[in-house]
Amino acid sequence: MDLLIANAHSVHWSVTTVFALLLVGLILCLALEEKIHAKKSIIAASFAAVCLLLGTFTGILSFEKIVVGSHRAELRANEEVEVLVYSDEDPDSSEVIEVTGEAHDESHQPANATEDHDDPDADDEDAEHTESDHHTLHLDGHRLSTPVYIPGVDWSVIAIILGSSLFVDVTSKSGLFTWIAVKVTKASGGDPRRLLYFYGLMTVVFSAVLNNVTAMIIVGSLTAVSLDKLKRNKLLLGFLLIEGLLTNVGGLLTLISSVPNIIVGTAADISFVTFFVKSAPFVVVATFLTLWMGSKLFGIQKLKDKSEKEEAKSLVSGFDENDGVKSWGFFRFSVAMLLLFIVTIATTSALPGVSKLGMGFVAMTFAVVMLWRFKSDVNRFYSAVDWDLLGFFIALFMVIYVMEHALVLERIGDGLQMVMTDISAENPSAKDASLLLVGSAFFSSVTDNIPLAAMFASILSNLGAPESSTLWWSVIFGANLGGNITPIGSASTLVAVTIMHKHKLPLSFAGFVKAAIPYAVVQIILALIYVLFILPLINFG
Repeated sequence: MDLLIANAHSVHWSVTTVFALLLVGLILCLALEEKIHAKKSIIAASFAAVCLLLGTFTGILSFEKIVVGSHRAELRANEEVEVLVYSDEDPDSSEVIEVTGEAHDESHQPANATEDHDDPDADDEDAEHTESDHHTLHLDGHRLSTPVYIPGVDWSVIAIILGSSLFVDVTSKSGLFTWIAVKVTKASGGDPRRLLYFYGLMTVVFSAVLNNVTAMIIVGSLTAVSLDKLKRNKLLLGFLLIEGLLTNVGGLLTLISSVPNIIVGTAADISFVTFFVKSAPFVVVATFLTLWMGSKLFGIQKLKDKSEKEEAKSLVSGFDENDGVKSWGFFRFSVAMLLLFIVTIATTSALPGVSKLGMGFVAMTFAVVMLWRFKSDVNRFYSAVDWDLLGFFIALFMVIYVMEHALVLERIGDGLQMVMTDISAENPSAKDASLLLVGSAFFSSVTDNIPLAAMFASILSNLGAPESSTLWWSVIFGANLGGNITPIGSASTLVAVTIMHKHKLPLSFAGFVKAAIPYAVVQIILALIYVLFILPLINFG
């Protein structure tokens, strides 16, 4: 046990109930965001303010100083040191205690530090202690006073989202993504089925690199233009629906492809490369299965007549991929930086120094480098940042932080433990993995998958789920794929429906569910099979 971890505290059941109702209220308000006509950040910030006030008045929050910059002491076996301990209640009083490095055995393994009880028989007693009785000694560091809500925010997640958004936004000004999209269109030769497969693969790749909404806007807009030019507007509904569904499949490809990935992956300490290796096989199979189903269900056929092929090829050849490129120097620089960004993010955990600073540092640094291209005009990029999303995250982390202190997450965890076999098991049961995946998918279909991912990540951490457990992946797959069941399940499917309406292709809520449910069911069943039978066989990371 770590000396810096706060001791468990008791909270009256009525207090926990009140905060549980607040959490339900937050989820309901987020689900009814469109009806309320309020942004996510405003909703979450309002609940965060109420939670912090109530947490203060009920005494569940700790306002003690925090320690930063400390490090673990590495004591040799039987080495004794004296430690000066200050009291929080009375800063002027202090106490000297002796700490002894403990020898586990005769193999000279690194020793844990334990408190010396000043008892002649302490060694004998310590020998009987279990591992849970051992304490880790932290040295140095500074004790700081900071607002109670600051430590509750996962700033590494905020830095990744902010840095990646700025980097991609500036990179897109080079015309790179439009250039790729037009190249792909011309390579299809205007054949509808080939165009569907090319656009589908492009959607997955763009979703993995960009955020899902940006990917849907780029690919969806180009799809509408291409099909209009090819005089095949009747296929637009099928194309947009499939592309919308594939944004959530592509969102599974890398650690930074979607926000649930970042939150759960960070909590489980999954590296970028490990995430990619373990998720890529599923993404490949799910992508081609979705495209195959789409071509069958929407009747998107290959061109068979030679004259039709020639006409289609002539029409798409009219596109010019160079139209969007204003500076070839900046274009080449953007290509190099994008490749370097991907490589650096993928190898962050292995880079000396950088590994300690984390992926948030990498994302922010690349953003700053790209912003130098527009150093006198960076305000337009700052104004384009999705501050609503960032504000929502910060407020959401505060709410989750208070919920932890109110023991709401612990009670939810207790409920999960009642229906699940063993959350802390290295190899969780099929029942546990299935329940978590299907449950995450269901709740993600009717509400925002971000608070769901944040809540489950905290619960699994608190309940001691091993980093190698497939339960983390159940949450990741469920939270992403649940967005394919309804149009409000993810922002990218909502964008797909908006583009449909813009082109006078009305699709009701029920109509979307009816059209999308076959794909969602197949993807979720495939994910279940993958998590239960394939993922345990991939020994990587």
